[in-house]
Amino acid sequence: MRILVTLFAAALLVGCQSRVADAFDTRQNAGPCPPVGSVYDVARYVAFAEGTDETYPNITYTAEIVDVRMFCRYAGGDPLVAQMEIDFAFGKGDSARSDTHAYPYFVAVTRRNGKVLGKEYFTVEADFNGRKLDGRTESIARIEIPRLDESIAGSNFEILVGFDLTPEQLEFTRAGKRFLLNAEQ
Repeated sequence: MRILVTLFAAALLVGCQSRVADAFDTRQNAGPCPPVGSVYDVARYVAFAEGTDETYPNITYTAEIVDVRMFCRYAGGDPLVAQMEIDFAFGKGDSARSDTHAYPYFVAVTRRNGKVLGKEYFTVEADFNGRKLDGRTESIARIEIPRLDESIAGSNFEILVGFDLTPEQLEFTRAGKRFLLNAEQ
């Protein structure tokens, strides 16, 4: 009797596996995935205490986009569907008043010529828990890029990531000051 139950269970599992395997799309991607990366000017975040000058002791929070990874899938005339992982590193300065901080960032889909096709905003939360440093990997489950037809490859698009900076923060990073640990000069 045990042998019969074991064989029956095995037959059920084999039947389930074949149905699951049939559900997966085994076609090759129609082309390469789009390039993905962070935008240099907005890959770092530096905030200062309100009403203070841009010196090291006045830093409240910092952040950096450390790495961006993407996995994509498209075949035939299907839209390009991507999943993304973004690694963040966070810092808490001497002027920080809280052990947590929310960092706004964006993910933009562009054509290779720079035209933005779509842009979505997100927030990543750092929890320093009494420490000066924190890090986190954020996952974005679905980014869809509609292709006109199957002749359009993923290499015609780019996916860009960056922090949503204030004009003052953007000016600070573009001036190269983000590399100065002691900006009291």
